[in-house]
Amino acid sequence: MLNPSTAKSVIDHALFLGADFAELFVERHHSGNVELLSGEVDKVSSGIDFGIGIRLFFGHKVLYGYTNSRDEEQLKKVTSLLCARDKRDQIATAGPLNLSHLNDKHPVSEPLSSDQHVADKVAFLRQVDTRIRAESDKIAQIIGRVGQREQQVEIFNSHGLHVTDTRHYTRIAATAVATNGEEQSTGFDAPGALTGWEFHQDIDPVEMGERVARQALVKLGAQACPSGEMPVVIGNGFGGVIFHEACGHLLETTSVAKQASVFHDQMGEMIASPVVSAVDDGTLANAWGSINIDDEGMETQHTQLIKDGKLTSFMVDHMGSLKTGYARTGSGRRESYKFAPTSRMRNTFIEPGNDSLDAMIGSMERGIYAKKMGGGSVQPGTGEFNFAVQEAYLVEDGQITAPLKSATLISTGPKVLKEISMVGKDLALAAGMCGSVSGAVPTTVGQPALKVDNILVGGGNA
Repeated sequence: MLNPSTAKSVIDHALFLGADFAELFVERHHSGNVELLSGEVDKVSSGIDFGIGIRLFFGHKVLYGYTNSRDEEQLKKVTSLLCARDKRDQIATAGPLNLSHLNDKHPVSEPLSSDQHVADKVAFLRQVDTRIRAESDKIAQIIGRVGQREQQVEIFNSHGLHVTDTRHYTRIAATAVATNGEEQSTGFDAPGALTGWEFHQDIDPVEMGERVARQALVKLGAQACPSGEMPVVIGNGFGGVIFHEACGHLLETTSVAKQASVFHDQMGEMIASPVVSAVDDGTLANAWGSINIDDEGMETQHTQLIKDGKLTSFMVDHMGSLKTGYARTGSGRRESYKFAPTSRMRNTFIEPGNDSLDAMIGSMERGIYAKKMGGGSVQPGTGEFNFAVQEAYLVEDGQITAPLKSATLISTGPKVLKEISMVGKDLALAAGMCGSVSGAVPTTVGQPALKVDNILVGGGNA
């Protein structure tokens, strides 16, 4: 996408102006989206974006700018503007650029660039819509979406790196709104993968419709959730959003380097129950949060964050490594050429244990089964969180007895990690988008079902 001689000239210019390190991130992004509203096509859109991001290091200071031009003089102009206040005598020299040829671990058969498959996507979403509508006449509205995109990247830097990659993403989403005339509730499901439109062959539209409808309907007429501290079993899959938000961000050098994380000085210490092990793995084949290389050009890897309760690694990008001394983990990520990369999660999940869901439920005299988590808020640095439960049930004498509404879980990530006493065998992953200082990136959350012995539950009554 960019002539290597142009890239080398711009990098040499940055180092001549005194930069310690220079990097060019070239991106061509093709997107295609289809949306149905109550069974009818509402939106069909597509677009292409192109740009080049320029990142410079002056010690631990990061300078960043971008342009939509490939012109060498324009790229040098942006570089000169970035260096205007920090210009100094040259102290670094760039080596020759060497193109690396990496194996693509994530094969694709139906990329967006070959065919947008609009008719097939509409037909699939209509099957989901039909199934949701068949579940109940209380379903008031259904929204279905398919988003597909193709991101080509090319990265050059002053260490001689020249590498390319193409990422293919497909995500299918359905939302249902149910009402009984007095109240309404929603159901939502949105699986995704690092692959092409062939992904839909792994998704049963009937099962997807049933899941979404059940979530929307179960809360209508449900009793209010009791409040107070009690044991909670958190379901597998998207239940991992709590670990992602309340703990995962605290293990990124984005916060560790600033000592803004409660874990910044706890490497090698027990930060969780001994039954908890957690990883951030960018190598899982075709998983939503996987990548061949990160957005700094480093091959991705499997990173063991916690092993048997002990903190074993952080997620480390290039600048994070310079600031903390920890080795890079292939975790430098960004939304697009408009953002400088920082350490970010990929596929982050608690690993499976040896317990069954039935055993966890059976161990509670009175508690909550949070089958499906919803959204929430987290306090950066401390991991204090407040998460809504999308689908919840009351547990009494070891039995699930009634659906609940208005359930929230309130605690801190560090505290919850130590309150986990049982971890299931049923690991499942769920796709999501994670926002941070380098924009929104595809990430996977996940966990098996697990039991938290004591957590504050907020509800609708005492």
